[in-house]
Amino acid sequence: MGRAFSSEHLATGSGTQTNMNANEVIANRANVLLGEGLGTKHPVHPNDHVNASQSSNDSFPTVMHISTALQLTSQLRPALVSLHASLEERALAFNDVVKIARTHLMDAVPTTMGRAFSAYAYQLQAAVQRIDDVLPRIMLLAQGGTAAGTGLNAPEHFAERFCSELAVSTGLPFQTHPNRLEGMAAHDTMVEVSGVLNTIATSLVKIANDIRLLGSGPRCGLGELIIPDDGLTSSIMPGKRNPTIAEVLIQACFQVMGNHQTVTLSGASGLFELNVAKPVIIYNVLQSIRILSNTCKTFSERVVAGLQVDAERLAKNVNDALLSVTVLNPVLGYDAVAQITALALRDRITPRAAALALGCIDAETYDRLVNPTEMAGVRSSTS
Repeated sequence: MGRAFSSEHLATGSGTQTNMNANEVIANRANVLLGEGLGTKHPVHPNDHVNASQSSNDSFPTVMHISTALQLTSQLRPALVSLHASLEERALAFNDVVKIARTHLMDAVPTTMGRAFSAYAYQLQAAVQRIDDVLPRIMLLAQGGTAAGTGLNAPEHFAERFCSELAVSTGLPFQTHPNRLEGMAAHDTMVEVSGVLNTIATSLVKIANDIRLLGSGPRCGLGELIIPDDGLTSSIMPGKRNPTIAEVLIQACFQVMGNHQTVTLSGASGLFELNVAKPVIIYNVLQSIRILSNTCKTFSERVVAGLQVDAERLAKNVNDALLSVTVLNPVLGYDAVAQITALALRDRITPRAAALALGCIDAETYDRLVNPTEMAGVRSSTS
């Protein structure tokens, strides 16, 4: 199914050729096992027997849903759960590590590296929940609707028995679609799945970019995170270490975002009783699931799990940060604090030195109020 649409083989919109090919292969294999030759269509006929009670109209979208459900539950969901665990573990490890937050790419107030990673972990928790939310609709199968959702040539209760057998063999709660025509004429659920994958990709790009930017340097960048060495280096600059695994994840996410545009347009092309863009929909959805699963697993194991902080660089950044004096707003007022930051920036001195030079606060009061550790919400071991 993952190869139903490619530059080498363009399947028709309903997937009829793919379905017919499968029927012929199954029939030929059965006949060979029964002692007959290839292509005899006897005693097992590809249409009369293998395709009995079925149509490409319902079989192809059924396989679309089955393959998507299997890949989501066995590949992507576990990969996201693992990445969530890695991010949550780093959030706990960095819980008391004070850093300077950045908004608009500019220095802001003190926070902690743990808080930053807790936000990443929450994004992955939400990603898993989004998959769980869409799975019940993926479990609804069009099988039994046959031609145009009429159920023509399918015996009574065929759809229910099919789903019951499938649920037993896969361990997944597949059910017959309450409106099988919807499962053939529209593929809104597949578009929804692709939208979930697009949202997950968006989250991952944010996380990967943050990590590689926080690790930029090592001497002339932010350098607050130490990214594990992946063994790769520059072809011309000896010893240069690049965040290549994060870059791979980002590129994979870009592909998923592009795939979603294709799935969206394809989902919108359903006309009357049949959507004829089924192969390209499932091709892109399965590709998105596969590359997200693979890259998330690698990113979790080879990047996130080994992340460390540069404590010395972080301490220097916290000490030099201008906006820690924001905590003085209730005491001195916004305008007076703005004068402190302006002087510190102009004369390249610490905000503490600027505050004392302006004479608007004494050293003891400044040190008591401007405490980046407390501002970041870190409790001392004696508290």
